[in-house]
Amino acid sequence: MYPAQPGPPFQAPPFGQQPNRGGNPVGAVFLGLLVSFVVSLLYSGLLVVIVEHLTSATSTTLYLAYALLSGAIVGALIGKVGHRSNGARICAAVIAALGAFFGGANFLPMYIAKERGFFGIRDMLEYDPFFPAKAWWTDGTHGGVDWTSPLALVLAAAAAWGIAYLVGNKRRQA
Repeated sequence: MYPAQPGPPFQAPPFGQQPNRGGNPVGAVFLGLLVSFVVSLLYSGLLVVIVEHLTSATSTTLYLAYALLSGAIVGALIGKVGHRSNGARICAAVIAALGAFFGGANFLPMYIAKERGFFGIRDMLEYDPFFPAKAWWTDGTHGGVDWTSPLALVLAAAAAWGIAYLVGNKRRQA
């Protein structure tokens, strides 16, 4: 006969399904990517329709407002699904900044396709495939850097991270 052995130094987890307290950061990131893509596509399409009626100040204000709105939407969704995950918050900031960039840069190929069709897109790709990104970065009137474009990236990233933090840390009511 063997002597009695002491019990384990830890309490065994109870049987059954455990509640998910940590959220789903990977699902939050994929949802944020999808929503960012849709919002940037809508913004680019809106610009294609109304670009002839915009002044420089109006287009700058519209772009900054779009960056804030895009960051807020992405941050709210990622915070809601990812809960307290710091990785999801960081991804929210990166995704929102990318959405702000592509929302502004993808307008140009869409406008060229509207005005000149397939041959305009083909000519743009043969001449300079990175023309939309260069046009996003530079100021067309003075030839220097357009500082509102990087400012929009910072605004989108800050809005996404901040709102993801606020929404993710909110305690649930029982």
